[in-house]
Amino acid sequence: MLLRTIIRSSSATWLLPLLALFVVTALGDDLTSWVTPLYWPSATGTATFAQPFIAAACAAAGAWEGARLHRGRVFDQGPVRSPLAITFPALAPVVVMGLLALLVSFATAAAAADLGFGIPDLGILAVSTAMLIANTLAGAVLGRVLPGVLAAPLALVVGFIANAYPASWSVRWLRHIVASSLDNCCAVDQVVDPRALWSGAVFALAISCAALVLIHLRGTLPAGAAAVVLAVAGAGIAGYLARDVDYDPVVARPTAQLVCDDGAPKVCLWPELKPQAGMIATGARAATDRLAEAGLTIAPTLTMAAEPGPGQSKLGIPTRPTPSDLAAGVASGFLPQPPACALDGDTYPAGAARGPVAAWLYATATGETRLIEGRFDPRDIAFVTEKVLTQPKSVQLDWYQRNVAAMANCTDQPPITLIAGNGQ
Repeated sequence: MLLRTIIRSSSATWLLPLLALFVVTALGDDLTSWVTPLYWPSATGTATFAQPFIAAACAAAGAWEGARLHRGRVFDQGPVRSPLAITFPALAPVVVMGLLALLVSFATAAAAADLGFGIPDLGILAVSTAMLIANTLAGAVLGRVLPGVLAAPLALVVGFIANAYPASWSVRWLRHIVASSLDNCCAVDQVVDPRALWSGAVFALAISCAALVLIHLRGTLPAGAAAVVLAVAGAGIAGYLARDVDYDPVVARPTAQLVCDDGAPKVCLWPELKPQAGMIATGARAATDRLAEAGLTIAPTLTMAAEPGPGQSKLGIPTRPTPSDLAAGVASGFLPQPPACALDGDTYPAGAARGPVAAWLYATATGETRLIEGRFDPRDIAFVTEKVLTQPKSVQLDWYQRNVAAMANCTDQPPITLIAGNGQ
């Protein structure tokens, strides 16, 4: 069949504009609101938010094309070519439709991220492509056993449920085998977890192979048994690969990618922030100077790494930082994270101290109390400005250190309102 005939007669040809319009209009806000600016993996991962919708459309179009071939009794006429050779040209436009719709999704996310030179995350793109192919082939199998008017809507509904709903379930590995959680990648200090990619790739390959067996052997009993074995084995292997992956399939970004200067303290930034390195270093060191004057010990290195090492302090800033973000980013490195017991749901009395301590750190790092307005609870602001910042620096430091000590466990009561020497 001529290429122009395949394109003209395919359901994907008229479905593509509708799908692209749906991605831009219905999903545009979700594709642009949470993307990390300037970071390619984030734009790539965010683009997969549209994947369940695109995959469902591929399943429906694949079912329609499969039903057309079945209705035309193409495989009953003793064709020279194999069933797979006949099916592939009919399904190729459907896969291309899915890839173009995914490209529209990525372009929407990339525009919001204001990306420069670079390439998308190829692992995420590969898994997304594999899922689109698997859905297309599975839809084609359904079209072989049901009329198109039934197969297409059924494939659309089942495809969407299978691709979208696992992301809301508490069973973590189910989220990853259908690659429905990749849209949570990534903050600038994170990269996608390879185990999640392999899990999705294995499952997509298993479903594709099962569908190919059914298409080639025309749904015979041995073909059905082989397809079930392939699908179940693929799901088992994929689930095993994803067994220890968290809800968000991300890991810490390699620190070898950090770019550090020679100042004191040393400032280590991700490459995406290199154009702003001078402004960031100046603002960060100004904040550390103020904190040092308050008596805090300054680490030799400020780093954007997800997990600072010995002699390092976290610099928690966005990829488009403002001067006020720099002080907040430096201050965040002096605010301890909740202990494991608190994360496990145990009672955490010192949690009440986080707001006042954070407000004090930020006010101290900026040197201006007015800048904490709107960032913290008004009660915390009032307490810090009226009770804490009016005390001598030694008293403020003692208050900070005692609260931080309490925040390290789930038993100590934090001395939030106790200022040493005053009994307040």
